[in-house]
Amino acid sequence: MLTQLLSGDLPRSRALSVALLMIFLGLALAPFVTSGARPLNTAATICVYIVLVASYDLLLGYTGIVSFAHTMFFGIGAYGVGLGLASVDEPTWTAAFTGLLISLAVALVLALIVGLFALRVRAIFYAMITLAVASSFAVLASQLSDCTGGEDGKTFSVPELLSPGFKLLENDLFGRTVDGKIITYYIVFIGCLLLFLFLLRLVNSPFGRVLQAIRENEFRAEALGYRTVLYRIWANCLAALVAALAGALMALWLRYVGPKTMLGFEVMTDILLIVVIGGMGTMYGSVVGATLFIIAQNYLKSLMAQGSSALEGVPMLAHSLHPDRWMLWLGVLFVLSIYFFPAGIVGKLRMRKIK
Repeated sequence: MLTQLLSGDLPRSRALSVALLMIFLGLALAPFVTSGARPLNTAATICVYIVLVASYDLLLGYTGIVSFAHTMFFGIGAYGVGLGLASVDEPTWTAAFTGLLISLAVALVLALIVGLFALRVRAIFYAMITLAVASSFAVLASQLSDCTGGEDGKTFSVPELLSPGFKLLENDLFGRTVDGKIITYYIVFIGCLLLFLFLLRLVNSPFGRVLQAIRENEFRAEALGYRTVLYRIWANCLAALVAALAGALMALWLRYVGPKTMLGFEVMTDILLIVVIGGMGTMYGSVVGATLFIIAQNYLKSLMAQGSSALEGVPMLAHSLHPDRWMLWLGVLFVLSIYFFPAGIVGKLRMRKIK
């Protein structure tokens, strides 16, 4: 049963299996094993980024396509749901799904256009084209302030079922009130789980094998009779749709959409870092990489503050651990991960034989 659920792509490493199980249980039980808004927000962000990074790895790791437009599709999905709910006086599921369907259609059309015109060029030229398209879209979202809220973005209300004041159960469950925020979290968690399993199935299907053949040797794949441009366009469209769905889930969780949060180039760099840390060409790399990166991003600063306070007697160490230098140490951790795990964490773990 588990083998079928994972599309025959088992972790093939005890350490990786344990890590994946711990991450799954941690995310599944996050509302009941943590307290406060920050841990739950971290867990929801991890769920969304796992899917977002996995959809990008479909392009980079499995097909060999370097694209900088992935955040554009992420933002389209987020803005679709956000503007759909913000455009009505009373937030309804109809408004949310209408916005989602429109955003998916827009993402599909743009992915198809970019694929048709850009995927015929090679390597760096395609990357530059996608960067230009993504930058133009981000500028457009910032300037259309009447519609998108401009640089400030837009906050919106959600259906009553998802509102914090809604209670599903009269009594607490495991010491936690099952309110609209918890329901929203599990919508995000289950949605991301289904999308991840879909991508895992996709890369282990005959379609996914062709994508890997294109990555390894495009000319040989063409010689075998595969229309490589068509497969690359399909991969681009599927990755765009999944990224748009991830953006919709993120917007539903945050109740906010904005160009910096959804369309910023910082999001694209985070995706690239996570792919490299986790391991390219491994869907499980997105799980491990996203978990480690988001936790470090959210808690490294506070841990450094505690360390700096504890080392007040050693001025040099205390100064080096000042919270303002958290980005420096995050960079150091990234460099170390690349040095010790050149194939990514998952790639390194899979190299070890199961005893």
